[in-house]
Amino acid sequence: MLIEPFRDRSGLKGVMKNMLKEGPDIARIASLMGDPARANMLAALSDGRALTAGELASEAGVTKQTASSHLSRLSTGGLVVCDAQGRHRYYRLAGEDVGHAIEALMGVANSRAGPRTRTGPRDPALRKARVCYNHLAGEMGVALFRGMGRRRWLSMEDDGIGVTPSGRRAFAEFGIDMDALEASRRTLCRACVDWSERRHHLAGSLGQALFGRLTELGWAKREKDSRLVSFSPKGERAFSTWIG
Repeated sequence: MLIEPFRDRSGLKGVMKNMLKEGPDIARIASLMGDPARANMLAALSDGRALTAGELASEAGVTKQTASSHLSRLSTGGLVVCDAQGRHRYYRLAGEDVGHAIEALMGVANSRAGPRTRTGPRDPALRKARVCYNHLAGEMGVALFRGMGRRRWLSMEDDGIGVTPSGRRAFAEFGIDMDALEASRRTLCRACVDWSERRHHLAGSLGQALFGRLTELGWAKREKDSRLVSFSPKGERAFSTWIG
């Protein structure tokens, strides 16, 4: 008598259900990010700013009441946090890891489905230089990361990216307080996949410090209420010289 395996479909479903319970709940987080309105809100917050529900409603193209409902779900899901200042409430990403996840998803979407149908004059500028949470991204961010690698200021280690002795000297001479960064509990260096370039740019406390230094020197500036970063002609030349 031939016995068919897995004839008991209910038993098979139970096995599959238990298998899907293993590991982090990807589906829950993906569903929170997958809604178009919530995706637009998260993208708007991915430059590290804190925005009001009204501002996020405008970014998502929904009413303020609908935006508040979406933000409540994002907050419950641990993707955003709310800061209250008097009568005002400001929303921001819950952490740099959320920003990295959004940047990675943008890259997947761009490579699989192509760019959005609606494009604008700022798109080439955003691809050239923009803020990714708190560090430099786009063509200039990738160029910075590759330049630091060529100059051997960064090294690949078993547990990630490290700063070489020559890199430490170079960053200190550039005006970065390396002692303070190394004393911090934050990750010093982290590779972040750039959504438009599909290569790495530098995140972590060093990435944030370098971007801050670029703006202090006047080489670059962040445009108001935007992810866009603009380099002056003089600043771009100095930047290119510095990274070789």
